[in-house]
Amino acid sequence: MTLPRQLAYLLLLALPIACASWTVTHEEVFREPREWCKDKSQKCKPLPVRKFFYLFTCEYCFSHYVTAFFLVITRFQMLYDGWRGYLISWFALVWVANFYMSLFNRLRLDIKHENVEIQQMVETEPAATAGPPAR
Repeated sequence: MTLPRQLAYLLLLALPIACASWTVTHEEVFREPREWCKDKSQKCKPLPVRKFFYLFTCEYCFSHYVTAFFLVITRFQMLYDGWRGYLISWFALVWVANFYMSLFNRLRLDIKHENVEIQQMVETEPAATAGPPAR
């Protein structure tokens, strides 16, 4: 596969990885299982058990496992054939997916900030335009 085609695959494959990682670790649909995993990650005694449950609460950690799953399905390799190509593509996909998630998080933060500003303007506007009471 040519390098430009590999880069296109990298950018495209990172999208579903980011989507799956974000959904499991942030969205409301997985809130209850995530809270249960968070509780287990803080209260279980054995370290490996705590770390296992923690990976479902951290988008960065979880993206490594989602990427491994996608590599098994797609057999995507970068630059080299064999295990070296898988290793490079694994880290590259994790990095790009986390970059996408960071952009998405920043976009959500900006939207939330704008909504708060609009809400504050709406709440203060009626008092400013009320004028004198009618007789």
